[in-house]
Amino acid sequence: MSDYQLTAIGHIHSPYKQKFAIPRQPRLVPQAKAKLVFTADFNREEFVRGLDEFSHIWLLFRFHETADKGYSAMVRPPRLGGNERKGVFATRATFRPNAIGMSAVKLEGIEYKNGQLSLLLAGIDLLDGTPILDIKPYLPYSDAMLDASAGFADTRPETDMSVEFSQASLDFIAKQHSYPELQDFISNVLKQDPRPAYKKQQDGEQSYGMTLYDFNIRWQVNDDHNYVSSIEKN
Repeated sequence: MSDYQLTAIGHIHSPYKQKFAIPRQPRLVPQAKAKLVFTADFNREEFVRGLDEFSHIWLLFRFHETADKGYSAMVRPPRLGGNERKGVFATRATFRPNAIGMSAVKLEGIEYKNGQLSLLLAGIDLLDGTPILDIKPYLPYSDAMLDASAGFADTRPETDMSVEFSQASLDFIAKQHSYPELQDFISNVLKQDPRPAYKKQQDGEQSYGMTLYDFNIRWQVNDDHNYVSSIEKN
């Protein structure tokens, strides 16, 4: 058989409402909290019995927003500044033949509330609404290969970017109580420098906006400095 049908077992409720600003790998922003809500067919505690014994899990998911755009044999990894092509199977690019992705994330808890089964997750890099195809426990003795090499992505991406908040932004953060880690969350997202590769090569101040949770964040970038000018509720 060459064709297979896959069924989503759940969907992600994520602070990332758009692809822009999502970290390019999981666990780069520990404050990125999410909830995996199971679909009706899998909304039973039996499916996750024993999962709470594991600190981390693998999520297999579908790149649902780009799946209909097809795939490319060669892609331009952002890690290489978007200037060099690599084979898609040598990258974690979204434009894949089956549009399947995988992320190792922290499992912070299992919730069964008002008849709904959910997993509480942290360090996620998934768009809101992402369909989850499967879950597997992370096994450190098998999955963590400390002597492995990783080609052009051999080290954790780090930036020297600083982040400053306007007084109005700090006042907004102080008044909201739903997300106690909101300032650290925004800071760590911006430190990953979510700008497209070609924008990073441009001089002068640049202005951007993004949606995290239900907040609209505006900021400016000047060289290696981020200035968060405003935060508003959508």
